[in-house]
Amino acid sequence: MVVETLRTVEPRSEQEVAECLRLAHGEGTPVIPRGGGTKSGWGNPPLHAGIMLSTARLNRVIEHAWADLTVTVEAGCTIAELQRTLALHGQRLAVDPLWPEKATVGGVLSTNDSGVLRFRYGGLRDLIIGVTLALADGTLARSGGKVVKNVAGYDLSKLVTGAFGTLAVITSATFRLHPLPKKTKTVTATLSNLDQTQQLLDEILDAQLVPSAVQVRAGSGAPRIDILFEGTEEGILAQVHDLRAKASVEDTKEDVWKRLDARAKISVLPSRIAKTLDGLDGDAVVEATGIGWVQSCNLAVLRRKMEASGGTLVLMRPSKGMDAWGSSSPNLSGGALALMRAIKDNFDPRRILNPGVFVGGI
Repeated sequence: MVVETLRTVEPRSEQEVAECLRLAHGEGTPVIPRGGGTKSGWGNPPLHAGIMLSTARLNRVIEHAWADLTVTVEAGCTIAELQRTLALHGQRLAVDPLWPEKATVGGVLSTNDSGVLRFRYGGLRDLIIGVTLALADGTLARSGGKVVKNVAGYDLSKLVTGAFGTLAVITSATFRLHPLPKKTKTVTATLSNLDQTQQLLDEILDAQLVPSAVQVRAGSGAPRIDILFEGTEEGILAQVHDLRAKASVEDTKEDVWKRLDARAKISVLPSRIAKTLDGLDGDAVVEATGIGWVQSCNLAVLRRKMEASGGTLVLMRPSKGMDAWGSSSPNLSGGALALMRAIKDNFDPRRILNPGVFVGGI
């Protein structure tokens, strides 16, 4: 656990970020990168801390190449502010992370919080096409743009996405964009039990439909499947008509896409969603991709169940006596952990960046 007092620094440029890291690296001082702080409790608590490096002042949209459907933005820009800028040209970054008014580009990338739109548009690793990083020794590295220094053999953009700030500090990123939809419509199917829910979910995934998001809600009340369609009004009506040939669905008035204030994030094969939710003593929402959010339950019991079937459970908040990542996660098998530690040693040999936060104590 962290016992030191944090000193906060707020660099005004990527060069100042790099200089801060160069000095910290030379002294062996741990650095905790911070964006909006919305996910600072995710992962394990840092083993040591010395400096909290805030990206709050790195908040510019550097270039919106709207004709090319790309944007380059600094890491401290909030998702909501980025979306407002893109919307001026009828475009968006197709993600829906938690707390977009506070969550920053760098923080969302570091925690890989894509949201339900990944079902249609892919996750952040699919949307990011370039990144600028300040490495632990103070070197600036760019991938997907003009190269200051690159690291041969690594796709830096994808490597740092979901690395929880343990490899480098993201200073800016370039994304591919999508047009804002002309219309949206959400419909919901209410089922009698989880077996029926899984059957209908499988049918929806196999059908010639193009939903932007699909999720299963379970816990209090009957299980439900929510389906989001985007596009033209005629196209949406045609898809809803085809869906109604498979199941009884109703237009949804409530905000069903509002994410749970979850205690844990789970990952499971889409074909095992119903089995995972069976007997759950709490509310849960699971996307059709198999990524889900659990609000309240016996996490230790659920983790054993998840890991026995090849799934994972990651804590969103610290829980006494439980590692955030679990002991038999697929991330720790097949030599993956050894590879991850080797990458950590390459990027951060003094282990100053978010020490101990990531899987396996990285």
